[in-house]
Amino acid sequence: MSDLSLNPSTSAAAWKSLRNSVWNSPAVRKILVLALLALTWELAARFNAKPILFPSFVETMTALWQAITTENLLQASWVSMSVLLKGYAIALALALVLVSLAVASRFVRELLQTLISMFNPLPAIALLPVAMLWFGLGEKSLLVVLVHAVLWPFALAALTGFDSVPETQRLVGRNYGLRGPSYVARILIPAALPSILYGLKIAWAFAWRTLIAAELVFGVSSSNGGLGWFIFRNRNELFTDKVFAGLAMVIIIGLAVEGIVFRIIESVTVRRWGMQR
Repeated sequence: MSDLSLNPSTSAAAWKSLRNSVWNSPAVRKILVLALLALTWELAARFNAKPILFPSFVETMTALWQAITTENLLQASWVSMSVLLKGYAIALALALVLVSLAVASRFVRELLQTLISMFNPLPAIALLPVAMLWFGLGEKSLLVVLVHAVLWPFALAALTGFDSVPETQRLVGRNYGLRGPSYVARILIPAALPSILYGLKIAWAFAWRTLIAAELVFGVSSSNGGLGWFIFRNRNELFTDKVFAGLAMVIIIGLAVEGIVFRIIESVTVRRWGMQR
């Protein structure tokens, strides 16, 4: 027969090529990892047989769906996300201003490096009592804590990235007469973008976990309970499956931001420019 589709060797090669293409897909590998973790979770919960302490994956997903449909879990998640985005944006703007000034002034550089050394190791949640004392119980206190969580790690990553820009690129910018903000925007930021994106990821992770921890302590922001408050309230009522559902929502949002938002940014910038594999 002349039909290649009936040739066993051709079919085997096509199947191998399809298998390799599927396996080499990062999305497929991530789905397999998540499925394996879910299976391990389910088996461990069934072996433990204590739902009040450790609900199964199926019970948690059921509670998550019920919380979304009947208890406004999505609204609580958006309350948390809206506060986080405000604090994240404020901190990024402050960090970029400080780092830009540090590039132009040795004094500001020493000042910024000293502040980073002082405050970067300080857990943001440790500032919560002071923030509550100064700004009361509400969004302002959350923003203070979030700005602290984001500002220092991102400033450190951005400053490191700026320092790693080759001198030849710096000279090109100066030869074109670029100074001040235009020099930073057109030369330093594009050249240091991998480090900046890394700093954005680290700052996002710090901000997200700090926000949830802060909401677990005093929870209410602008008269609306956030995701951390949802977890805290259900823990007090011993609804362990809903507690795990809230934790699952925290993980889902984290995976979505990391796997979608930052991946899109990377694909249209550093990956497209050949700066990162």
